[in-house]
Amino acid sequence: MSKLIPNPDGTYTRLITLPIVPAQPDPSSPTTRVLSKDISVNPKTETMVRLFLPREVLDLPAPRIPLIFYYHGGAFIFFSATSSIFHEFCSTMALQLQVLIVSLEYRLAPEHRLPAAYDDAVDALHWIKTTKEEWIVKFVDLSNCFLMGTSAGGNLAYHAGLRACAVSDHLDPLKIKGLILHHPFFGGSERTGSEMVMEDDPILPPRVCDAAWKWVLPLGADRDHEYCNPAGSKEFERCVAIRVMGCRVLVAGCFGDPLIDRQMGLGKMLEGKGVRTMTHFGNGFHGLEVSDPSKAPALFIVLKNFIYEL
Repeated sequence: MSKLIPNPDGTYTRLITLPIVPAQPDPSSPTTRVLSKDISVNPKTETMVRLFLPREVLDLPAPRIPLIFYYHGGAFIFFSATSSIFHEFCSTMALQLQVLIVSLEYRLAPEHRLPAAYDDAVDALHWIKTTKEEWIVKFVDLSNCFLMGTSAGGNLAYHAGLRACAVSDHLDPLKIKGLILHHPFFGGSERTGSEMVMEDDPILPPRVCDAAWKWVLPLGADRDHEYCNPAGSKEFERCVAIRVMGCRVLVAGCFGDPLIDRQMGLGKMLEGKGVRTMTHFGNGFHGLEVSDPSKAPALFIVLKNFIYEL
């Protein structure tokens, strides 16, 4: 991938970057509607989370709001929980949904190939059940937790959800109620119809996905590996754990995304396994609501209905 330059120490310089936004933890500012702060999770892996809390929650007598773990996009290679578009998306979502968002800074490939990001996600789930962080202790209902991600983050939410449901007894009092797969990033060795039709997509052409997966998957794995293509793997049988736990799934995407066939197919297969599945597909492109904030309110209505089961 030409956007990665190898360094002598084994790290890579990324030529695709986004502006970094600092956290905004000061509640005394009357113009700050959403507070944010960064908290270390695991010093060994250098993972951290950025928390987003609606400021008005501070004034409620005894709030217990839902918790959303959010995983940013970037093909598992690029960007950060502190990147501008993901910071703004999470900030607006926290306000509109009245939830606390825990946006995870997970390890990136190719320095840390999968399953490192999945390991970080589950590690953070174990961390949050025992943390004494004030916002978590005072304001969050740990029994009402959702895992959500955009693009690569949607893939991460799916695989972290599989792992979490399989060990749910060890996460108590944390209870995962649902998975929100927003434009999830999946693939496979054979092209789908939408990938062939949109071969020259300006946002996410399939050839770029092919290149990314070579840097992301375990060495020697092809694109039908379970991390990339759950529909073609035995791991799909593990989704039964999602059904057993009563966890529901929302798959959201756009018809202008080359990955739409894979996303719709995953939704149908989850339904076939008896998982309570909701889908939301509309016009647009990959990552629409993150890159175009004017499109986000419609998504937030869907998310609010899903979270609060209206």
